Amino acid sequence: MAGAAPAGPLDRSQSPTRGALCPVAEHHWRNCAEDFGGSGRRGLALSLAACGQSANGAGDGAAKGDAKGALIGIAMPTKSSERWINDGDNMVKEFRAKGYKTDLQYGDNVVENQVSQVENMITKGAKLLVIAAIDGSSLTNVLQKAADAHIPVISYDRLIRGTGNVDYYATFDNYKVGVLQGSYIVDKLGLENGKGPFNIELFAGSPDDNNAGFFFNGAMSVLKPYIDKKKLVVRSGQTGFNQVATLRWDGGVAQSRMDNLLSKAYTSAHVDAVLSPYDGISIGILSSLKGVGYGTASRCPSSRVRTASWPR
Repeated sequence: MAGAAPAGPLDRSQSPTRGALCPVAEHHWRNCAEDFGGSGRRGLALSLAACGQSANGAGDGAAKGDAKGALIGIAMPTKSSERWINDGDNMVKEFRAKGYKTDLQYGDNVVENQVSQVENMITKGAKLLVIAAIDGSSLTNVLQKAADAHIPVISYDRLIRGTGNVDYYATFDNYKVGVLQGSYIVDKLGLENGKGPFNIELFAGSPDDNNAGFFFNGAMSVLKPYIDKKKLVVRSGQTGFNQVATLRWDGGVAQSRMDNLLSKAYTSAHVDAVLSPYDGISIGILSSLKGVGYGTASRCPSSRVRTASWPR
């Protein structure tokens, strides 16, 4: 299987060099992968508040008692997904409940917007930054400014790479999430019971998001044995991460790719399953399938096509 995605579960050597997961976030990192509801994210927001109170390795931070009422900058990637709106709102709620002020900004999936927003947070005197990066490798310069101002940084959910100026990384077990997605497809198609072969197409998340590789590799650890045994057939031949990645997790990009797959590989064949790592990508895929009759009596029952996704 070709691709540039990480090869397995989270490698702690890839985590920020100046810190580790804070103790409470560590608990959620291990246990929230199977929580598809809101409680896990609310708990993680509480974890971030705990980190903010205890961070003391990068200057004043929000650790000292005299920092009560200090400003915390929260940079989220986009409002196009309800998940990020909820995460941002929950962080604001929890931080304010602990006596801090907050500056919550959304970058509209434009890297330059997020960089500018973080710079403004630094200028405003933020004592802590929580960043869910649009592009995990694009924040090196602005985080150097944060380090120069002795502002601790929490990389939230998406690992910020290429810099040592990150103090904590709080995330889910993204490899396990991928395993759950792949296992759903195996279960619904009855592959463990010897059924098949079935046609499947693969989609992955954004190549500039470190999590996308973990999702994909987790899912492929379950699906690849069935592909090798030809119980799952990828008619397009596209099985490498770089071939199936979806820039910015964009549903429109996914829909366009699915349109091309259907026109080139499925004019006389049927898609039985699609691996999709994110609800927004799934919406684009389903729109494409419905556009050629999937889910109608003339084409097939809608239950025939299986997708597995995670609310990013």
